[in-house]
Amino acid sequence: MEKIIGLIDAPFTPFHANGDVNLEPIPAYARMLAKNGLKGVFINGSSGEGYMLTPEERKQLAEAWIAATRDIVASDGKPFKVIVHVGSCCVRESRMLAEHAQAIGAWGIGAMAPPFPKVGRIEELVKYCEEIACGAPDLPFYYYHIPAFNGAFLPMTKFLEAVDGRIANFAGIKYTFESMYEYNQCRLYKDGKYDMLHGQDETILPCLAMGGARGGIGGTTNYNGNNLVGIIEAWQAGDLERARELQNFSQEVINVICHFRGNIVGGKRIMKLIGLDLGPNRTPFQNMTDAEEAQMHAELEAIRFFERCNKF
Repeated sequence: MEKIIGLIDAPFTPFHANGDVNLEPIPAYARMLAKNGLKGVFINGSSGEGYMLTPEERKQLAEAWIAATRDIVASDGKPFKVIVHVGSCCVRESRMLAEHAQAIGAWGIGAMAPPFPKVGRIEELVKYCEEIACGAPDLPFYYYHIPAFNGAFLPMTKFLEAVDGRIANFAGIKYTFESMYEYNQCRLYKDGKYDMLHGQDETILPCLAMGGARGGIGGTTNYNGNNLVGIIEAWQAGDLERARELQNFSQEVINVICHFRGNIVGGKRIMKLIGLDLGPNRTPFQNMTDAEEAQMHAELEAIRFFERCNKF
């Protein structure tokens, strides 16, 4: 299977003021991401509030993103990729969404472990992934490892051993966890058999240096993608000081959003500040107030973010 090189964005889901899904911004959204060096999108995941969408809304979003990116070519000359997160607490729903993703021409699919019931054993996780992946046998399937969201604190090296040879279209892991040691051990499994997509924007540089990362999926790439892409480019060019500066700046941006309930809430409001209003978050997320927006704007100005952020 093709391994992803470069960064994939995890986009926010646009909503109208009344909470309905708003498909209108997606074409401009897609063009902006490609312009700033992103290689594709991983839609309907955690940044996209995927578990708070109905199955029909998730299908509509997948169709809209595929339509919007059909003629977009990424900076590496390859088609702009659309990977659809299909995870759900109902595995039959997940399989249905996987079937839909394949039918409409998605590049790949992925799923995190469900938040309920909590997955506590490797075999439970493999079976869950197996039932989903067989719904789209022609597409690469990625497991999205983000235990902070679902409590599935399972060893990923053991997971790779268990899944190896069992799911024919298993491509790899979107690894959103703090253990660079485990990340590297997974990357080394059978001489790099599986695609290990780095999932934490705050540690891209150390994973390039220690873990040999080549691809990743990020959330702050929505508005800071050109700087995060720049880390990889500087590393490849042998400019370690430039890579460090870009990584440190990217951490400064993350420090700001952590003051405003993180990327899903604070980061989504940054999109409005840079020129693409994607609307509110869905309940139970606590949306930012106007006063909080003004404070966040001031904090971003203090680090000269608007001089360096993604451009349309």
